[in-house]
Amino acid sequence: MCGIAGFYSEKQSPEQGMRLLETMLEKIQHRGPDYTGKEQDGNMFLGHQRLSIIDLSPDGNQPMTRGDIKIIFNGEIYNYKEIREELIRAGHVFKTGSDTEVILAAFQQWGDACTERFVGMWAFAIWEPKKQRLFCSRDRFGIKPFYYIFNNGEFYFASEYRPLKHTPGFDNALNLASISRGLQLGWMTYKDETYFEKINELQGAHQLVLEKGKIEIKRYWDVDFSKQATGTFAQKKEHFSELFKDSIQLHLRSDVPVAAMLSGGIDSSSIVSETSTLYPEQKLKTYSVFYEGEFGVDERPFIKKVIDKYPKNLDPTYFTPSAKELPEHFHRSLFHLDAPSAGSSYISQYFLMKLIHEQGIKVVLSGQGADDYLGGYMHSFYRHFADMLRQAKFAKATSELFQHKKNQGFSFGKTANMAAKSLFSGMVNENKLYNTEYKKYFPFLSLRNPDHDLILDAKGNNKFNAFHYQLMFASSLPSLLMHEDRNSMAFSIESRVPFLDHRLVEYGFSLNNSDKIHHASTKHILREALRPVLPQEIADRRDKKGFVTPGEVAWLRGPLRFLLEDKKDGLEMIDQRKAEVLIDSFKKGNNANANLVWRLVVLNYWKKHIA
Repeated sequence: MCGIAGFYSEKQSPEQGMRLLETMLEKIQHRGPDYTGKEQDGNMFLGHQRLSIIDLSPDGNQPMTRGDIKIIFNGEIYNYKEIREELIRAGHVFKTGSDTEVILAAFQQWGDACTERFVGMWAFAIWEPKKQRLFCSRDRFGIKPFYYIFNNGEFYFASEYRPLKHTPGFDNALNLASISRGLQLGWMTYKDETYFEKINELQGAHQLVLEKGKIEIKRYWDVDFSKQATGTFAQKKEHFSELFKDSIQLHLRSDVPVAAMLSGGIDSSSIVSETSTLYPEQKLKTYSVFYEGEFGVDERPFIKKVIDKYPKNLDPTYFTPSAKELPEHFHRSLFHLDAPSAGSSYISQYFLMKLIHEQGIKVVLSGQGADDYLGGYMHSFYRHFADMLRQAKFAKATSELFQHKKNQGFSFGKTANMAAKSLFSGMVNENKLYNTEYKKYFPFLSLRNPDHDLILDAKGNNKFNAFHYQLMFASSLPSLLMHEDRNSMAFSIESRVPFLDHRLVEYGFSLNNSDKIHHASTKHILREALRPVLPQEIADRRDKKGFVTPGEVAWLRGPLRFLLEDKKDGLEMIDQRKAEVLIDSFKKGNNANANLVWRLVVLNYWKKHIA
């Protein structure tokens, strides 16, 4: 896990170019403090900040050269040992034990198609001097970031926004469409757009080639909805379990100790429980956050169930942030995120990463991703019911709906509302559903360019899969992964996400709806596949929590109240008067729009103090 920065420019002298490269690397030194590498090859400048995880020797430093090609790489190729063995059989000889050299050799052997063989997370750039060609790639889900500016043949790229702010041609013009989506939908990313007009993002599962002053971008992987899992549920459950075990084993490959974040939810508990089962003789440090007091959120009773099941394996650490330190760390977390966050949960993750760093840990496992393809969100039910109604399975839909009502303790009115939304979900496509939500939620706040229609790829063989495809590639997961990357790399930590092994995701999308939601229970196949290793209370848990915080209301009325009082001159791109009305209403005790108020005051702070 590292930071990369580089550029191709025919306008920079060697001296100017190296000074610029040094400045760019300084801005991402936190991503890789173990070694700084920089190199010039004609008009190509390559820089790297290394966080040593695999092959800790200087042989693993970057930029790395093999034959006549060079690479800078951020991430991990978890199956590098298997690929290395295949390449050795093909005649390749290796000088290092790093996965970086394996990428280079794979590129020599298979060219641009080498990425199809990788299991992992990555953002890299390979320079071919003889061809004067730069090949860039990002992993299938965009776990690792890649941003760029392309202007008149000049190409600048980096792992974060900040290095690119120092390059020629950048200005601070904000992308109003991104601000609108952030306020109204909570999205941090959308396709190749960022919060800055001048900066683009290479999307997950895409490759970019710079050659002869032009760039070409293409997709190299996608979900294949023609594949359908076969067999009984017991057989599917067994196959899912084997894929999950293999993912855990690959994600534990490291030359430094690996720890895990642990909440009381099923995702992180599954990772910790499976790891403890596979490696009963190894100690695994776990890290959990909780809050006490009037607005406390404390998952320790559920966490304790996992700890008690594996007392010899797990070494737990708990942490509760104090209200006094919250303002300072709010600023620091937002600084590293370099974009206005839509909610408060990322701050809890930031605190946890800080603690993990202070205890000398470089690699941590995270439960991110399972909700987005296994039916983990409440909105998944709308599409699940919609599919049953479209198939005329009215009795089954009714039975599932009332089971869901019972599980969640819904009133009759809320249940009727859910039925109506499910019916509407079955009548229109995902693009229409998202645009309906987008346009109804405080569109009056936009002063300029109010119409920013969403254009989403129509993928999926039913309503349920179409919804989860958008979660994976457009709405939910890209924003969560941006938080994951910035929070972990702020403290030089590599965060690994075993649920995003693409083989596991592909299998998840090949399953029936009923394999994922059964008797109104979410992530059914995960619960049943991991039931032998999970505490029963976790496997049967039905409520849904993310990274817990006391919430936007408690913090804005408490330690972060200064955000409400700050002059709102950072909101010049929206209707400030109407924004002030919403904020004043909240200050007087109206919590109805608390989430939007949070987004408004955070945007204001970010625009004034960070952007």
